[in-house]
Amino acid sequence: MAGACCKCSGSLSVFRRSLSVAPRCCGSAPRSPFLQQGWRLGERGLQEAARPRRPVGFYRQTAFLCLSCQESMTESLRTCYVHLNQTSRSFAAVIQALDGELRHAVCIFYLVLRALDTVEDDMTIPLDKKVPMLNDFHTYLFEEEWCFTESQEKDRQVLEDFPTISLEFRNLAQEYRDVISDICHRMGVGMAEFLEKKVASMNEWDQYCHYVAGLVGIGLSKLFSASQLEDPEVGQDTELANSMGLFLQKTNIIRDYLEDTQQGRTFWPQEAWSQFASQLEDFAHPEKLESALSCLNLLVTDALHHVPDVIAYLSRLRNQSVFNFCAIPQVMAIATLSRCYNNPMVFQGVVKIRKGQAVTLMMEATNMIAVQTIITQYSQEILQKVSLTDLSRDKTLHILAEIQEKSTLPRSSFSRTHHLSPMYLSAAMLLAALSWQYLSTTAAHSQGTGDMQ
Repeated sequence: MAGACCKCSGSLSVFRRSLSVAPRCCGSAPRSPFLQQGWRLGERGLQEAARPRRPVGFYRQTAFLCLSCQESMTESLRTCYVHLNQTSRSFAAVIQALDGELRHAVCIFYLVLRALDTVEDDMTIPLDKKVPMLNDFHTYLFEEEWCFTESQEKDRQVLEDFPTISLEFRNLAQEYRDVISDICHRMGVGMAEFLEKKVASMNEWDQYCHYVAGLVGIGLSKLFSASQLEDPEVGQDTELANSMGLFLQKTNIIRDYLEDTQQGRTFWPQEAWSQFASQLEDFAHPEKLESALSCLNLLVTDALHHVPDVIAYLSRLRNQSVFNFCAIPQVMAIATLSRCYNNPMVFQGVVKIRKGQAVTLMMEATNMIAVQTIITQYSQEILQKVSLTDLSRDKTLHILAEIQEKSTLPRSSFSRTHHLSPMYLSAAMLLAALSWQYLSTTAAHSQGTGDMQ
């Protein structure tokens, strides 16, 4: 079989499926943040905030594993971390800051889904070949020498060196393997389903985002619980985990309107945009700006409905490294939505948060009270931009009021305030410095394209 290498002498069926934490329909899966988890708002999650977090060690550098950690790893595992740093963008640092064996499990989880996503994103793979690959991709995890060498995507290395990734997958504990294989299977099937159809209804938008991002949140939550760094309920409450992913994915879809439409990808739900235009591409025309902004604000409002779930989910977390891993992408998302709301630049160019702002968010989002403060700040910014004539005004005001209520609970409800050690603060500053370097480099290479992946 051309393009695939396998230990078996018999022909190996080509499998379909690819991971992307951002939606892509019509033959291309949308980009989405790897870290995706959302939670249906429940008072129980907020009430449980009073329980203290489990302490963690701060002996690691955030962007790179310490020398002693690297020396204890197998050569194949070290190679996996090389692939992680070359493909994961801004999430490489927070993944490597996770505690214990969870770090390795999440690293492999990411690479498996990145390989899946690479297949899905590759427009040079014909559908009759891509669909089977996506549907059956999870089976490659158990085939020692399967790889795919025909991809033209920039991250094709994870397909070409898939035997190394699958080897480390098989070296994981059974509870981790079960989660990764199951999520890979379900995501591949979902991506294949949306390859040949557009996102029509708002329900289908939720469904698509579930496949490419919500499932990642569910899988991560199950890994957190399997590691025993978090309570079992974190992995059991799939509704909240799914909502976390949807929030990140929808933010990416909203922000990337211009880039996606220029490349022939359609991720905004037709049920929304058809209220204001005959074609989604019409929003890029100056004379359609008023209608474009109405649709934009409608979708931002829809995404904001996941924020109460984000607060509830984060309030359950006990481990500091897991909290940072989950909180940083969420505060980046709420900041990005604030920038996008009622902003004509969504239809004219790139909308992104400033590099300094991003670094500040990374440094500050280390405890629940700080996260609530950030959410309050950006929700108030959105509130100030709500127009008296906007068609979604009432719904927007309603969800902003709910967010305000959930993010301004009495401080006594969060008795687990963190008193961070100087060593941890130094690590946070290191992360900020590395993040600044990353963002500067990315800006230079992508001509300023914002990226939340």
